[in-house]
Amino acid sequence: MKIEKKVISNLNKCYSLSEITVEGKHCFLVAAEKTDRCILFSEDGTELETVWELPGGVMTMTPVPGTDGQFLATHKFYSPNDGKEARIVIATRKGKGDWEIRTLCETPFVHRFGILRRGGVNYLLVCCLKTGHEYKNDWRFPGACFGAELPADLSEFNENNLLPLDLIADGMLKNHGFAKINHGGHDAALIGCEEGTVLIDPPAVLGAEWEVDQILSTPSSDSVLLDFDGDGKLELGFISPFHGNALVIYHLDEHDNYVPQWKLPFPEAQTEMLHATWTCELFGKPTWLVGWRKGTKDTIAISWDDEAGDYKIDYIDKNTGCANILHFKDKDGKDIIIGANREIDEVAYYTVTE
Repeated sequence: MKIEKKVISNLNKCYSLSEITVEGKHCFLVAAEKTDRCILFSEDGTELETVWELPGGVMTMTPVPGTDGQFLATHKFYSPNDGKEARIVIATRKGKGDWEIRTLCETPFVHRFGILRRGGVNYLLVCCLKTGHEYKNDWRFPGACFGAELPADLSEFNENNLLPLDLIADGMLKNHGFAKINHGGHDAALIGCEEGTVLIDPPAVLGAEWEVDQILSTPSSDSVLLDFDGDGKLELGFISPFHGNALVIYHLDEHDNYVPQWKLPFPEAQTEMLHATWTCELFGKPTWLVGWRKGTKDTIAISWDDEAGDYKIDYIDKNTGCANILHFKDKDGKDIIIGANREIDEVAYYTVTE
């Protein structure tokens, strides 16, 4: 694997990433965890415009399906100790450099969220790291997940008319991880918390109950499901515990129970605060992109080596402290990886070739 790196911005505490379509063109967004900008980039990494200057605190961004230049984003979640005023906003592009920002819902300590589609309906799933806070490092109030049908037209929502949310699941301490997956032909979410890995499916039909299934009880900061070895069974990979140092992959045994198969073979003192995670296909192989923010602060790609019959590791970058990462193929079919290298305030654009 060959990596060509280009630094496209030096954004203070760069953190959140998302793809988006603007004027019919494939673009991507980068936003800051602390008080700084959200930036729109073209597919080739050229900075196009600033979406907002303030307030930052952006944990998650995701495009609104069926729209051009509209997305949802977290605002004002600055840390687990400073997220009481967190909310989800609607960003709508009115013209070049002209973005309207309105509040969709007030969601204290919202860390991750996503839009899931099932049965022709879009649903919003909101995951809050905790549900209360009174002093530094207060974890007495476990996190929870909330949901709602997401209307196609969001123009009616603002600070005075918020989208109501229903409680889906609670008692989820340090509710940190969120991965959108395909589950049986529809969207679902894989949630990581101290209670383990939880699979949440939106209602099968409008008005039905959400489906909540605990896959494993081992504490998870983030989890993924991917058929690495091509045997038709999905492996469960996860970071453990919250902001943890361990990365493991579990395999389904003959009784369909997840059992340990592989562990990242580095000293855990070198892999502190594993955080960035993304699954994709690189050169025909299911791949897990992972980065960590302390220790050696490296970013790697994990895939299955058929000849060796084991997992292999390729380095994307070193000593950068990547907080979040994403992959896409550009218009020419090239594999592109975007890294929010938070610990050095660097937005990196990687072109990957064999």
